Amino acid sequence: MQGIAAIAQRMAQIQALVAPPVVVPTTTTGGATTGTSFADALAVEVARTTPAPAAARLNGDGVPAELAAYGNGKIPASALQEVGTTGHRLWAPAAQALTGLISAAAADGVTVGISDSYRSYAGQVDVAQRKGLYSQGGLAAAPGTSDHGWGMAVDLDLGPAAQAWMRAHGAEHGFVEDTPREPWHWAYTP
Repeated sequence: MQGIAAIAQRMAQIQALVAPPVVVPTTTTGGATTGTSFADALAVEVARTTPAPAAARLNGDGVPAELAAYGNGKIPASALQEVGTTGHRLWAPAAQALTGLISAAAADGVTVGISDSYRSYAGQVDVAQRKGLYSQGGLAAAPGTSDHGWGMAVDLDLGPAAQAWMRAHGAEHGFVEDTPREPWHWAYTP
């Protein structure tokens, strides 16, 4: 996850260097379109150069800084939010994105369910004991390293149509299928 975030950040930096200047048209009282006003150009430049909100700032491990302060599997309830009315909880930005994703899928006639979401450290230990460690052929990350422990991953209940929909549209909502052998596991990428 760290490498992907670093690549995405570098791509954004390069695009900012080579992108043509943004021209914001202004309209006179007669309705004619003229050049860019100083206020509009300034607003565009400020928006372009303003740092990302704290929720989107990632540490060296690709984890949002606000979550890293708590520790994996130790996220307080105040930093989590329910995904729609599912009873499942994620880090608030991920929950909001997943709620939108589920609504978009439903609008396309596709049902996306959730079978697992945020996992406390104790929950991660339980899953590792029941399913074995991924590094040893099982299906669980080592406790304290799971994306579920950051509130940034979900296990989805997907039929064939929903799996196809997720593969086609998941990234539009910030979710990627990032774990081999686990087509139900989707991680949120801020």
